[in-house]
Order: sequence, then C-alpha cells, then structure tokens
Amino acid sequence: MLEAVGCVENYVEGISKEQLEKDKLHLHAVIYNVQIIGEAVYKLTKEFKDAHPEIPWRAIEKMRHILVHDYFCINFEILWVVITIDLPELKAQVNNYIKSLQ
Repeated sequence: MLEAVGCVENYVEGISKEQLEKDKLHLHAVIYNVQIIGEAVYKLTKEFKDAHPEIPWRAIEKMRHILVHDYFCINFEILWVVITIDLPELKAQVNNYIKSLQ
C-alpha cells in the first residue's frame, strides 16, 4: 500500500492538477496505483479494519470500485482530492501504525 502511495506521489510531483489531467500517461499511472491501494485495503481483514477506525477503509474501497467499474465517469476533481489530501493522510496513518509495532 505504501509503495503505491509513493508511486502516486512521484507521478504528481511538480505538476499541477491541469497538467495531470492532460497527461494521460501519468494520469493512468496514478489511477492504476489508487486501484492497487483500494485492492490492498479490500484484502485486509475485517478485524484489522475494525481495530483501526481512524482510516476510512470503506471510502478507499469505494474509490477503487469507481475507478475499476466506472472508468469513463471518473470525477477528476474527486481524484485530485484523493491524490493531494487523502493519500498523504493515509500514508501518515499507515506509517504511524508501523511505528507502533516497533
């Protein structure tokens, strides 16, 4: 999951929302990695998700579902919020969890 978040960060580094929307290569790479994140979340156990309610698991799974099944109806504004706000928060939460294990 963290690897996919890192990929998204790399793909959007230094480019604007407008540039990403026009750059189909980077846009598709971002979408693919957001799908990977959603799939990783889907495979987590219910017990794990219930133990970490601070992370919006259902919303992450739902985004993956939208990207996979409603590909031609993707709302780029929502995707940009996911990329710039939600993924950094998810990364921080996952890193905090990993640190708590050490």
